[in-house]
Amino acid sequence: MIFGLPVISVIIWLPIIFGVLVLATGNDNNAPLARMLALIGSILSFLVCLPLYTGFDITTSAMQFEEVHNWINRFNIHYHLGVDGISVLFILLNSFFTPIVVLAGWKVIEKRVAQYMAAFLIMSGIVNGVFAALDSILFYVFWEAMLIPMFIIIGVWGGPNRVYAAMKFFLYTLLGSLLMLVSLIYLYNLTGGSFSILDFQQVAIPMQAQILIFIAFFFAFAVKVPMFPVHTWLPDAHVEAPTGGSVVLAAIMLKVGAYGFLRFSMPIAPDASHKLAGVMIALSLIAVVYIGLVALKQTDMKKLVAYSSISHMGFVTLGFFIFNAYGIEGALLQMVSHGFVAGALFLCIGVLYDRVHSREISAYGGVANKMPVFAAFFMLFAMANSGLPGTSAFVGEFMVIMGAVKVNFWYAFAAASTLIFGAAYTLWMYKRVIFGPVANHHVAELTDINGREKLIFAILAIFVLGMGLYPLPFSEILHVSVGDLLEHMTHSKL
Repeated sequence: MIFGLPVISVIIWLPIIFGVLVLATGNDNNAPLARMLALIGSILSFLVCLPLYTGFDITTSAMQFEEVHNWINRFNIHYHLGVDGISVLFILLNSFFTPIVVLAGWKVIEKRVAQYMAAFLIMSGIVNGVFAALDSILFYVFWEAMLIPMFIIIGVWGGPNRVYAAMKFFLYTLLGSLLMLVSLIYLYNLTGGSFSILDFQQVAIPMQAQILIFIAFFFAFAVKVPMFPVHTWLPDAHVEAPTGGSVVLAAIMLKVGAYGFLRFSMPIAPDASHKLAGVMIALSLIAVVYIGLVALKQTDMKKLVAYSSISHMGFVTLGFFIFNAYGIEGALLQMVSHGFVAGALFLCIGVLYDRVHSREISAYGGVANKMPVFAAFFMLFAMANSGLPGTSAFVGEFMVIMGAVKVNFWYAFAAASTLIFGAAYTLWMYKRVIFGPVANHHVAELTDINGREKLIFAILAIFVLGMGLYPLPFSEILHVSVGDLLEHMTHSKL
């Protein structure tokens, strides 16, 4: 209990309440108050998440910190919340990034400051709800609601083509979700009138129905990951979104789709998951290899990191559908690591864009001469994106490759190519932007990062290195839950 209230409800509603309070500060005359209130709210929202980790029992796969209240009695819909080893890390990751994006937009956002800060706080609470919901209708409400703040963030504070990017993002994700709703209604009838996700996982479903359910869930979750070939909305959204929007997209919102596969597709339709695993692995490897090659061709730094995200998330879905502990645990660790690394890279690009107002690689050169501290941080995050041993990205990628070898050597061989492509496109970008003589007068006028920016990068660097050198605090919490999921799928296999 926190403030005499259940922990998870506080984690969901505290940032939403602070978001409403920030909105109430009104116009930009009160911008300093809006910023301070947003920072206090975001830090408090992260601190109240810590009991989830410190009080978590790593010896059981059962849901913990559960809350169940009646909501819509006629349809047996409940306000049912809880976390296991799979979901708890992502609530912590989401709440960790909220103060980061508030600080990142501290000086950059000058118009509609209160609305900008409030959108991130409200979205943070909603996303926590997605990861904690154990009633499928409650999950669906949070799932759809999180589109709204991101749609506004891209559409209001984005670049020149922000309206196009926001509409594309919204339509792609909304259309995929409608099929999921149909599946939830079918499962409700099959269970005899329950919308509980845990009940869905226990009911026997005919093979043909499982395949249709899996396909319906696929369209909802694959768009969010995003998997090839429904990935095209992401580069547009990243390029047009403000820096904070790109950070949350990469660090948090892509993880929601992958989480859906573990919470819905695999435990509810285990036989279909096994049957269609070959298709999922093929799509994942296409994302890893083909999208990695696409990233090599990019001239816009944001687009390059966006395509890099698609390639790395291909690693995640590959890990899920090879059905062994190495693969799934490695994929989950890769999701957490990707949040830190991709978020940090988008913040680095944001620092340069705020000073030069260009994301084109050709607009830079010799930045290290003017911004040595920034160049050092940027190098660490670039190396992490390349999968350098000792950084967080290596842990998850190594485990997925280990798991893939147990299934098929060629899966592992294709997956390992990301280490080559990742190093190629990331270090190529870094070399052209950071090294060499000062390229032009814009670079000559650059000033190194300030104290606020140093703080943000230092915190992210600690997590990137800490997770890479000592991943146990991240891995031990999910081990039992992953084992239980695999056992459930093995026993359910036809």
